[in-house]
Amino acid sequence: MAKILVIEDEENLRYSIKRTLAKAGHAVFDADQVAPALEIASAQEPEVVITDLNLRGGDDGLEIVKRLRAEGQSAAVVVITAYGSVETAVEAIKQGADEFLQKPLSMEELKVVVGRVLENRKVRSRLDLYERIERSSRGEKEMLGASPAWRKTVELAQRLAQLPVKSGTEPTTILLLGETGVGKGMLARFIHESSAEANEPFVHVNCSALPANLIEGELFGHEKGAFTDARESRQGLFELADGGTIFLDEIGDMPIELQSKLLIVVEQGTFRRVGGSTERRVNMRILAATNHDLKERAERDEFRRDLFYRLSGLTVPIPALRDRPGDALLIAESLLAAAARKFHRDRLHFTAETKRAIEAHNWPGNVRELANAIQRAALLAEGDAVQPHDLALGSTRIPSAAPGGAGSAAPAPAASIDGLTFDFDHGSFTAEAVEERLIREALRHARGNVSRAAKLLDMNRSSLRYRIERYKLDEFIQEVSTT
Repeated sequence: MAKILVIEDEENLRYSIKRTLAKAGHAVFDADQVAPALEIASAQEPEVVITDLNLRGGDDGLEIVKRLRAEGQSAAVVVITAYGSVETAVEAIKQGADEFLQKPLSMEELKVVVGRVLENRKVRSRLDLYERIERSSRGEKEMLGASPAWRKTVELAQRLAQLPVKSGTEPTTILLLGETGVGKGMLARFIHESSAEANEPFVHVNCSALPANLIEGELFGHEKGAFTDARESRQGLFELADGGTIFLDEIGDMPIELQSKLLIVVEQGTFRRVGGSTERRVNMRILAATNHDLKERAERDEFRRDLFYRLSGLTVPIPALRDRPGDALLIAESLLAAAARKFHRDRLHFTAETKRAIEAHNWPGNVRELANAIQRAALLAEGDAVQPHDLALGSTRIPSAAPGGAGSAAPAPAASIDGLTFDFDHGSFTAEAVEERLIREALRHARGNVSRAAKLLDMNRSSLRYRIERYKLDEFIQEVSTT
């Protein structure tokens, strides 16, 4: 299951630990001093290191922790000692240890602790992986925009990013405000990555997506036995974000009964796990975002007033795309270039008429709507030139480019894709029909491979599978899989 290094100078205890963990399926290596332990750690790169703090010959087990961290190894470290005290435990944790156990050692407790540090290590590894993937897929294009309104927002975000996350002080709290789709999540990550804590965790929490009965445990963690299925203790997202940034997206949808507990974190930087009595401290930047009018909701007692006032101390208003003249086309060009690479259509480009359509559209869904329109156009455009109808912008009127036609408007031309007609002046169509057609085309392009089609549509696999069942496309998948 995992590679574990045991460093203990008491031979009988070392043998007992090794036998216990080997029976549990782990590959166990052992040493009785620091020097050979470091050689084993360098060669084997264990996932867990269990070390006594006081070894024979005057060796200090904490030296193992320091050296592993200095070499960049990510092994979870459990320290054990017969001379346990609060001061010793604090020093071990400061040096990078994950858990602290005192002799006489219970083998059952040791197995539980090893399982817990391995699970926590997996969670952190997943967070690190997602962060690396997201960083590699993002670039400066995310912050594209030359309009004064947008540059002002970015400059404010950069200044706020320099506010330090200090140990022992209340968390830095920033509220991001803007319509749906303006890029609140993008700006939250920009603030994090512009800060001195850029290499620390960034944890994104969608408060509206978490079920009300699970959100408290997800945020604050829980202790073993806190509820029926709590078979072991578990860290919450606040603990995982310690030292970095937690982004509470759609905070206006957080259940009001949990807001009092969040207020304590915002004011004091402390919390308790579900079912726990120990007060835990975290040092982090708290970013919150909403498209609701929190002040109005607070006045209607739908959001805690004291929490609103605490969150709104540092506010970043994000302008809608319609209030950023020139930025829509700049972003669209960048998005089209990325989509062209993704779909292997390197010659895709906008016609002059399409550029005017982009600039004329109101973009009620902001950058998200723009991104979806470009993605769709890049996938379904019949030629290399993206036409206005490929964007499916509905009733947008495109300014005429003809001499003397400034300010005049002409209706968008009707478009047809395999018999599915879009004519907003003489007929109608349903969003479901467009979605089904788009999914069919993606599945055809992916030759029935659902995972690949989901990537083409920038959709997770389970969401696509739900739509496949909804539109009864299983036979279609079989058909395109064999062609």
